[in-house]
Amino acid sequence: MSIPFGPHLSVPGLPPVRGAGVEAGRAVVRLVRLPLDMAVGGVGQLTGRVGHAPKSVYQDEAPSAGAGLPVLLVHGLADRASVVSALQRGLGDDCGVGPFILVNYNVFNSADIRTAARVLGEQVELACARDRARCVVLIGYSLGGLIARYYVQRLGGDAYVPLLITLATPHGGSMTALLAPPHPLLRQLRPGSELITELAEPAIGCRTRFVAFYSDLDEAVIPAARGRIDHPDLTARNVLVPGVGHLTLPLHQPVIDQVRSLLLATSAVCHPHDDSPQPSG
Repeated sequence: MSIPFGPHLSVPGLPPVRGAGVEAGRAVVRLVRLPLDMAVGGVGQLTGRVGHAPKSVYQDEAPSAGAGLPVLLVHGLADRASVVSALQRGLGDDCGVGPFILVNYNVFNSADIRTAARVLGEQVELACARDRARCVVLIGYSLGGLIARYYVQRLGGDAYVPLLITLATPHGGSMTALLAPPHPLLRQLRPGSELITELAEPAIGCRTRFVAFYSDLDEAVIPAARGRIDHPDLTARNVLVPGVGHLTLPLHQPVIDQVRSLLLATSAVCHPHDDSPQPSG
């Protein structure tokens, strides 16, 4: 199954000064939301749900009638799905695919990207079974992209995922992780960590295609080149989005437009329309 990248895959960015201003504004909003997100996490602890991601947003729903290509969105380290929720709203219902599934996991309780990747795998299989789908697309933001990549590259997820889109993901680790608290998961984000080294190992036969959107103004992924996927065995396209910060990149309209185009192209391959008359009898 070959998923076309399209003849041109480039994204206009922002002038550096304007991009820095937009990113600063989003950072202020993020700081305002942080206490609420922490409170939500506290409620999860009280109810015993911390560390146990829900199987799917479908958990209490019937299968979708005439569902198309399921798209699973995996959030990052500290955004608690707020960023990917905004991305989902940006894509809208008119992009011709769906349903959209927000994958939730507790970052600091799992303490390991591999564990989160296994949880993601369970949700992928459930989404395929629930919607009778042959495949799904994964969109991972920041840490979520690394979790999704580990799943398809190391846990056999390429059997279900023809396309993985990552947004501002530290594929090569990030120097900022060296300054972070010594939490086991944060150590995995350091350049040269055991996990980053494992992802650099041979991946011959991996069927998933990758598109990595990265920026030269990403304050969380340093240096910027570490937001690229440079692996000899992976079919990957790296798309530079100049002048756009870490929080802004998944909400940048040109990025959303490109993601929509990729989803439509993948849907056409995974779920081709057949308008020819069906034989009677």
